[in-house]
Amino acid sequence: MSLKDLAIISAEALFESNRAALRWEWIAGHANPERHFDEEAVKSAQSAADLVGYLNYIHPYRVQIVGRREVAYLSQESPEIQDRRISRIVTLEPPVLIVADDSAPPPRLVAMCDRAEIPLFRTTESAGHVIDLVRGYLSQLFANRTTRHGVFMDILGLGVLLTGESGLGKSELGLELISRGHGLVADDAVDFFRIAQTAIEGRCPELLLNLLEVRGIGLLDIKSIFGETAVRRKMRLKLIVHLVRKETMERDFERLPYEPLYEDVLGMPVRKVVIAVDAGRNLAVLVEAAVRNTILQLRGIDTYKEFVERHQRAIDNGSLD
Repeated sequence: MSLKDLAIISAEALFESNRAALRWEWIAGHANPERHFDEEAVKSAQSAADLVGYLNYIHPYRVQIVGRREVAYLSQESPEIQDRRISRIVTLEPPVLIVADDSAPPPRLVAMCDRAEIPLFRTTESAGHVIDLVRGYLSQLFANRTTRHGVFMDILGLGVLLTGESGLGKSELGLELISRGHGLVADDAVDFFRIAQTAIEGRCPELLLNLLEVRGIGLLDIKSIFGETAVRRKMRLKLIVHLVRKETMERDFERLPYEPLYEDVLGMPVRKVVIAVDAGRNLAVLVEAAVRNTILQLRGIDTYKEFVERHQRAIDNGSLD
């Protein structure tokens, strides 16, 4: 989702997406459920954290959180001063106002939100919790995104993307890995989001949820066939396993690459291994071995480097003469 897309996220979408988690109610501003973020504010924001905060008269266009202290501030003094303080909030043009900490919104705030058509939500949850959840929701939308072709799986706790030319048996390999106890995230199309500086999360498009297509059989509902434990909602991408034909492997890749392979995904290098598809090869076992080896590498154990050092010691000791 681009920044332009984020700017059109409506108050209604924010409310519905977080209704279960925050158990909030819509108090005022029903006349404008499509109210959204200011596009210029979204463009200038460095992260979703810049779009949510407590009452702040310096940075307008935020989702404004009204906690217990803010309610007290808005309710004190004479009616004229209350109106002036609440009017300042309205001039900030927030896309949404959220009253948290199980506080009752001041009647003047409710009335002014109705007049200005600013959606006002109320929740019993703490203000800090509301900020964390809303920022997390917006961060997912704020993240850089791409869609990649392949089968994305949870293998031994690692998010692994199986890629390769069409017809090499990626889905069949995915099915065999599922039968061996691993989990499916997505088949055919995988949505990847850059959710942090060093983290890419992969999810399944809603249309393809729990489905795996196998040639000659058709669409399989993995959750119905194998049960709840055979599917995952999302995983962090840690490894790409690229399948190639035998002749491609011999022509384009070294048998023992000195340097580990990486592939750029959303500006982040992701570890990659290449496996040749050939008659009689047990690809599921090879993928599991590649994943186990990657886990060792992530722990700082490099088998190839240790072999090179062992070989050098043998040369130095003269045992290879």
